[in-house]
Amino acid sequence: MKGLIKELSTNTIKVTFFIAFIYVIIGCENEPKGSPDRFKLGVFEIPASDSYSKTVITRVDSLQIEEYTKTVSKSNDSTVTSQVTKHIDTLFITWKNNFAYTLRMKNPKTDLDKDPIFVQITKVTDKSYDFTARVGYSNFKQKGTVYKVK
Repeated sequence: MKGLIKELSTNTIKVTFFIAFIYVIIGCENEPKGSPDRFKLGVFEIPASDSYSKTVITRVDSLQIEEYTKTVSKSNDSTVTSQVTKHIDTLFITWKNNFAYTLRMKNPKTDLDKDPIFVQITKVTDKSYDFTARVGYSNFKQKGTVYKVK
């Protein structure tokens, strides 16, 4: 009888340690798989497309700093030249929830810059998220993907 009780105690301890080990492994996961929290701070990139150049985004606290280049063509009577200029925009970012945020230009230069940009996160992967953005209260929407760099 003593041998049976000792064996049951040993098995119970082994099972208890195994369950505790599993809880530790699960509890140490940094972020839930579908959580976009990892996209609230850091350095990100929106790849270039036909309509715009690559954009590098840095998010710190409530600010989003966007760096991109613009190509401007200048022409005179006989030649056309292109000039590439680097632009940096600073925006305030306000998170409504984990899947929606609003951007506002810190120093708007035009009336369009004064309009907020409403961003909805539509899909989250390990290193990126897809979004739909709407400028102001218009019906114009733009879709894209943001990739986490750092």
